[in-house]
Amino acid sequence: MPAQRGYRQACGIARGLDIVGERWSLLVVRELLLGPKRFTDLQQALPTASPNALADRLRELADAGVVRRRQLPPPGSVRVYELTAWGRGLEPIVVALGTWALAAPPTAEQLFVSADSAMLAIRTYFVPTPERPGATLRIELLDHGPAGVFGVRFTPAGAEIAHVPPEEPDAVLITTTDALLAAFGDDDLAGLVAAGAVIIGDPEAVRRLLVAVHVPAPTESTRNRQLRSTEAGQPSAEQTVPKR
Repeated sequence: MPAQRGYRQACGIARGLDIVGERWSLLVVRELLLGPKRFTDLQQALPTASPNALADRLRELADAGVVRRRQLPPPGSVRVYELTAWGRGLEPIVVALGTWALAAPPTAEQLFVSADSAMLAIRTYFVPTPERPGATLRIELLDHGPAGVFGVRFTPAGAEIAHVPPEEPDAVLITTTDALLAAFGDDDLAGLVAAGAVIIGDPEAVRRLLVAVHVPAPTESTRNRQLRSTEAGQPSAEQTVPKR
């Protein structure tokens, strides 16, 4: 980052913000945590980022050594962006930031969830159990098209997520991102199907996935604070979010 845009402090926090503190930078990192992506894939995952802004962030992250550009071998033969080994070290930071922010309810503007973000929720909040070790699933998020196809594999350490699904999964779950996120922590497969989801294969594998993902909910103190602000005639957090 150019010196005039930096914090000019030796503190590690300030130096870290000099590298990834620009708008979209950490979301680019989020989108690359599960594997490399083309520029067009990143555009789809970050639809409100202008092409110029996205290109600027990728160039800055590459210059800093967080991201690198690579040419895939044939038959793909396309250029992709991927995290460097140092860049992958940002995962616990990104996950911790996301978990911290979940204490606050989303605003009316915060509606979009990328496919990789939903899958990261599985990888982050899946609680492994002795049940069905090694079970595999193919998940298709209809609202994300080809970018919404993933493979999930249960392991004793958690859930492994891949952009390439297994050839013969125990189950296939075809649904939307919103329906999947709403089903986490519950075993109501009938309700999920009623919402439009399709389950092919072993429904128990899908049930095991859903009940094992425990995403933290907004805290009561945050809800009460917003309610008191509204009752007092003050604008709530939803009302004070600046328009983009």
